[in-house]
Amino acid sequence: MEGLGRRKMLMAGGALGVVGALGAASPAGARPLWTWAPSASIAGTGKGLDPEWVWDEEADPVLAAVIERGDVARVNTLLKRWTRNDQALPAGLPGDLKEFMEHARQMPSWADRAKLDRAARFSKTKGIYVGALYGLGSGLMSTAIPREARAVYYSKGGADMKDRIAKTARLGYDIGDLDAYLPQGSMTVTAVKTRMVHAAVRHLLPQSPGWSGTSGGQTIPISQADIMVTWHSLATFVMRRMKEWGVRINAADSEAYLHVWQVSAHMLGVSDEYIPATWDAAYAQSKQVLDPILAHSPEGEALTNVLLGIVAELDAGLTRPLISAFTRYTLGSDIGDMIGLSKQPVLEKLIASAWPLLVAFREGLVPLPAVPAVLWTLEEAIRKFVLLFLSEGRPIAIDIPDVNRPL
Repeated sequence: MEGLGRRKMLMAGGALGVVGALGAASPAGARPLWTWAPSASIAGTGKGLDPEWVWDEEADPVLAAVIERGDVARVNTLLKRWTRNDQALPAGLPGDLKEFMEHARQMPSWADRAKLDRAARFSKTKGIYVGALYGLGSGLMSTAIPREARAVYYSKGGADMKDRIAKTARLGYDIGDLDAYLPQGSMTVTAVKTRMVHAAVRHLLPQSPGWSGTSGGQTIPISQADIMVTWHSLATFVMRRMKEWGVRINAADSEAYLHVWQVSAHMLGVSDEYIPATWDAAYAQSKQVLDPILAHSPEGEALTNVLLGIVAELDAGLTRPLISAFTRYTLGSDIGDMIGLSKQPVLEKLIASAWPLLVAFREGLVPLPAVPAVLWTLEEAIRKFVLLFLSEGRPIAIDIPDVNRPL
């Protein structure tokens, strides 16, 4: 386990953070008009502004000032010491940044500790499904979100994609951790640091000729709509697929899993008026903001190749053909084609026919099914993949960038 390393595992499962946190949307003109009503949100009301034109008015000016003053290196050194939710902020931070962070680290008034605890237990109980869908579903789906892939590619971390994926994957790991929002956990720290990275990228990326020429008409990246696109490629996608697979999920667990993602969206700086209050509201918003923008991009295909290489290096039994076949089953052939996954007709047919039986067996709904041996191999490989994702390892620092990727 130590030789394999949590770093690689985070990189593999972490496309959820990699591209998750950085952008979304679509080619210019492809996105429909915003019609989702704020009455369906956790706030229950709002101005109804299109989130495509809303960013982070609290974080953005502060991080722009930190960059322009040349404070980034000093701040990153100080923030390496801030790793637990209950820790005081490091001494020596610039006053404006410290004030922002003290406010940003506060949980929303509507956060429900019992639901957060239940969500953590649910993620552990259903870990094989959640982990597989994060790493081999959501992670690879995000490479079919053109602006997301381009934002990652042209920002500073794009020069070392493996390192970038490892760092941004921390967000997804911490959301599912049993201690996520407890004092000894680190999800609050991860969310605040990620929010600051977003703000820094908003300031820097418009200065990159490479990004500006491929942004699909977007002038500032990582809008509130962008973050919610990523949110749906994770939370909404995972819940929908688990139900389609026949995973047994009671109402309380379903509500708890939604709640941990609601809180996490808030902690990342999303206005409550854009955070769905129910799964029905989430499905409706996802249909409007995520489904229409999935498409191929050269940057997305390049990122797919990086991710496939990382997963294949894990020695968990997931070969490239198995990864491609399972991901095509999970995401559908259209998205598989968008991101350049190889076609595996025989394996795809076997998985489509036998995976539902495996799930039903694991959920206690059918007796031991007769399925091809390769499917038991796949299930065991996914189990190892998930266990590695949940394993302990050295901490990964989330650093504020100060430049874009050199062109």
